[in-house]
Amino acid sequence: MKALADLRALRDALKARAEEQREQQRRELDARARREREARAFRDAVADARPLARADRFEHPDRSVAPRPRQHELDERAALAESISDEIDIERLLETDSALSFRRDGVGHDVPGRLRRGHWVVQQQLDLHGLRVDEAREALAGFVANAHRRGLRCLRVIHGKGLGSAGKEPVLKNKVPRWLVQRDEVLAFCQARPTDGGAGALIVLLRPGG
Repeated sequence: MKALADLRALRDALKARAEEQREQQRRELDARARREREARAFRDAVADARPLARADRFEHPDRSVAPRPRQHELDERAALAESISDEIDIERLLETDSALSFRRDGVGHDVPGRLRRGHWVVQQQLDLHGLRVDEAREALAGFVANAHRRGLRCLRVIHGKGLGSAGKEPVLKNKVPRWLVQRDEVLAFCQARPTDGGAGALIVLLRPGG
């Protein structure tokens, strides 16, 4: 009797599974038929459609900016600044005339004068007002290196006259010439004309770069 009951149970299970399979197939067929009807209805609806004529459109330019290795630039600038000493004696290198000029060996004697008279147009300037000594040294090193890479030749560095410094000592005015002398990119510099900053600025000539 038990075997007969087991057979009946197996038969009922197989019957139920077959019924489920038939129901699943029916649902799939219904879904397929519905998709085909919808696709056919869409094709019928757009059968008479025609592409629109191309209208004048403004193409926005690509304004994406190429990524800059910002951290590398900062590290490089810091390394350049650390290579500049405050202790170097440059008094013997300066021509202590009214223009307080400097020219590297091999540079013509007339270059500082031509530089001050505006023979080279100032292409970029750096204002060091308000910076601490370490900040100013790093900023100057990066400014000169970047300008040289870009092929710029003539720069203005505004160091101020020191009237706002503690004790009225022109700290940056004394240090900037020392820093510039140590930069290989610098061929010459001189005190700016009164209209360009006078005793509060230097006009700097760089060797060709780029």
